Amino acid sequence: MTSSPPPRVCVIGAAGRMGRRIVAAAVEGGCLVGAAVERAGAAELGQDAGALAGGAPLGVTVESDLGAALKRCDVAIDFTHASAARANVDAAAKAGVALVLGTTGLEDAAKKSLAAAAKRIAIVHAANFSVGVNVLLETVAQLAKRLPDHDAEIVEVHHRKKTDAPSGTAQRLAEALAEARGVALAKAEVTGRAGQVGARSAKEIGVLAVRGGDVVGDHTVHFLGLGERIEVTHRATSRDTFAAGAVRAARWVTGRKPGLYDMRAVLGLDA
Repeated sequence: MTSSPPPRVCVIGAAGRMGRRIVAAAVEGGCLVGAAVERAGAAELGQDAGALAGGAPLGVTVESDLGAALKRCDVAIDFTHASAARANVDAAAKAGVALVLGTTGLEDAAKKSLAAAAKRIAIVHAANFSVGVNVLLETVAQLAKRLPDHDAEIVEVHHRKKTDAPSGTAQRLAEALAEARGVALAKAEVTGRAGQVGARSAKEIGVLAVRGGDVVGDHTVHFLGLGERIEVTHRATSRDTFAAGAVRAARWVTGRKPGLYDMRAVLGLDA
């Protein structure tokens, strides 16, 4: 029985902090970096993607023509800004190339494009590609069910340059809590408290965003009861964990039938 050849990966946003780590992770994971794309006018255009990522040259130069780049690849990985997500999703669908999308904070138009594209290509979209975070989601859901009388609050900490708040991962944790307790997140979520807000309701799910320094990403879920509390924390100390997860997802989604998948599917947690 012969194994399938490694997928040819197009890294979108290859010159960014995550993009460089994804290029390195793709090489380390035995994938072929088929293309590296950056926005028009970027200073890194024309540079070798491998060298830019701190490794050996790959003979793949950073380019700005996404459509042309996708023609040489089997799967694309996109962790760029939410403002670029819709165009990137549409380009992948037009090219018939599978997509791994790690961008959060999507606008409604981008979400509609994502749903439409999933009818044509296979897409993995997740708020967090860390294996640990996805196991954390499972754990939080179980705790929420077993501790129905405990108040649930989420605190997330990220670097000062992060533009969206709360983080996509914090939102996904809040969704997991709401689903487990059978409440509507839109009504239960509280993202800030100031002044005379009154006593906390039993169904509230608090989400607090902290920004500063160079923190890659910390998420803590507090279950606060009378006389006791449980705190479950995930701390990311390197972007490599997200990059490795994205490459794992790229291998998994290549050749899949069209549909919208998440990391639970990639990790087999749905089984």
